[in-house]
Amino acid sequence: MLKWALILAVVAVIAGALGFTGIAGAAAGVAKILFFLFLVGFVLFAVLGVTVFKSVTK
Repeated sequence: MLKWALILAVVAVIAGALGFTGIAGAAAGVAKILFFLFLVGFVLFAVLGVTVFKSVTK
């Protein structure tokens, strides 16, 4: 998911530089959504990893 967010961010920058503002805005919006979904998933798995690790080691 992070890979696609970075790809879409690059597409947004290139499209913005070439003057395609509609495509750039859409790509940037999708990239932002994917990044935040990745961030939520990462935090969720980090919290679960810490709690499961503590319960397994006890």
